[in-house]
Amino acid sequence: EFQFIVNFTEKAMMINHENHSYIYAHRGATKYAAENTRLAFNKALKQKAEGIETDVQLTKDKVPIIYHDRLMEQLGYPSNHICDFTFTQLEQLNFSSYCQSVDAEGPITLKEFINSYRNKSRLLIEIKHRAWEDTSSAQIKIRQCLDIIGKTQNNDIVISSFSIICLEYAHQLSTQIPLIYNFRDAHSFFDVKNILARYSFLNGVCLPIHTLDTSLMHFLRNANKLVLTYGDKTHRDINKALYFKVDMLITDDLETALKKRGE
Repeated sequence: EFQFIVNFTEKAMMINHENHSYIYAHRGATKYAAENTRLAFNKALKQKAEGIETDVQLTKDKVPIIYHDRLMEQLGYPSNHICDFTFTQLEQLNFSSYCQSVDAEGPITLKEFINSYRNKSRLLIEIKHRAWEDTSSAQIKIRQCLDIIGKTQNNDIVISSFSIICLEYAHQLSTQIPLIYNFRDAHSFFDVKNILARYSFLNGVCLPIHTLDTSLMHFLRNANKLVLTYGDKTHRDINKALYFKVDMLITDDLETALKKRGE
């Protein structure tokens, strides 16, 4: 069982105002289907995931589609990026090709994803912005995402990114959708404080589970920020995230996370 040694105060045990960690499927139910495919999303819903996390990139002809990796190695193009192909060209590929015993699937546009799943699940949409892309690409992704979501928003859709350029542009467009900054492994408490001080419009942060600690959680709750977390490689990681009552746990192991949260 979980052995996380920390001196909790009563306040630390009550840092989540709703006292509920929502369980999000990381790119869908990837134990049973190719990631970021319709089958993966549908299976996640059958497993009772409360949210779906996915990734958005831009094709050569500026169509936002659902795909995670920098390179297309899984699809047989190890030296290419999504932005090297038009959407029509990508439609000729099988995005489930690396996963055995599943039907072939073409790419999913951001529009199809939002329209298909917004009424079935909470959605966490991560906007990818790579070093080789110019600022206009980030702006196109954000504009299209906000246009598809529309004006009616009840916090069931959240936008995140490792790129502050994307999030700052969304803020400039006066969106009411919660904006979350993603941190990688190499960050400190000071880095989190600095980002939130500089970009006060951010509604929260997404952090690797192993970086969570009492002081950081106190700070984020006192600042009234959402806390999302990812990187559950073991049951201990899931226990830790749930113990801290994060707002959203983004997981590859839905069954375990849902079971443990229900305990």
